[in-house]
Amino acid sequence: MIGKALLSRDHPVMAHVIAIRRCNLACAYCNEYDSHSKPVPLETMLRRLDDLAKLGTSIITISGGEPLLHPDLDAIIAGSRRRGIIAGMITNGYLLTADRIQRLNRAGLDHLQISIDNVMPDEVSKKSLKVLDRKLELLAEHAEFHVNINSVVGGGIRNPHDALVVGRRAIELGFTSTVGIIHDGDGQLQPLAEDERGVYMAMRSMEKSSYAQFNHFQDNIAHGRENQWRCRAGARYLYICEDGLVHYCSQQRGYPAKPLGEYTRDDIRREYRMAKSCAPRCTVACAHQVSYIDFWRDPQALPPAAADFEPEPARLVQIRT
Repeated sequence: MIGKALLSRDHPVMAHVIAIRRCNLACAYCNEYDSHSKPVPLETMLRRLDDLAKLGTSIITISGGEPLLHPDLDAIIAGSRRRGIIAGMITNGYLLTADRIQRLNRAGLDHLQISIDNVMPDEVSKKSLKVLDRKLELLAEHAEFHVNINSVVGGGIRNPHDALVVGRRAIELGFTSTVGIIHDGDGQLQPLAEDERGVYMAMRSMEKSSYAQFNHFQDNIAHGRENQWRCRAGARYLYICEDGLVHYCSQQRGYPAKPLGEYTRDDIRREYRMAKSCAPRCTVACAHQVSYIDFWRDPQALPPAAADFEPEPARLVQIRT
């Protein structure tokens, strides 16, 4: 995947695909779910996989909402693998059972991430270690795919030291452990308090080196410093909403907002070179990590046709139907 990305800059490395917007939880800091949306039909999802395959996409991450609520999730994962695309998933883990994990094995899931926000559930988040520890034990026993447990700090999490407890438990069970910094409602930087920074740095020391080198942008975020980088969202990283529209990322829904079936190499080349004004204070890890591949080449600037448009959180419109 990395070799292909280094050889060619005209294809997406990763696409974040929303299979269902509905979630069985309602975490206070999250702006990526609702309580009523229907799943995207399987036939529609498979067409989108065809479109992503034609663009040369290497990886998809299936998300939501909660993807385990989708009745045809296994078929979506298997459809991705048949098209030569690596399949991953982000889930809250609540619906995992031994049988469900084994079905994910058979479908060909490559990696799974669960974010656990605290040790005990509270009004901010129900994604707690107390509730999910048995699910983690099931994953350790049955999963044939890679599992990463992401702890978080910031965003109103009551006890930042809970992240250390979660991270140690993940490593104890044989998983990888990472730490994320919760952004504000626009996906933008909110500096950590001193206590939170201490926890963050302790968590960073627990990450495997292969993860840490792709998360160093968070060090600046933790200290309230902007990152000067070249965001390749809309090109190397695509966010496909439930309506099948391509957006920069989950926090910048509204542009380019073009149907995936109409997205072309020309769109990829345009967005690859377009500078994003939201980039310096961005905390969206996927966009940062995928963009590292091209950090060393090709400066960005606003092309003449887009000189009157700079994406900013306040100006972007969330597309909903």
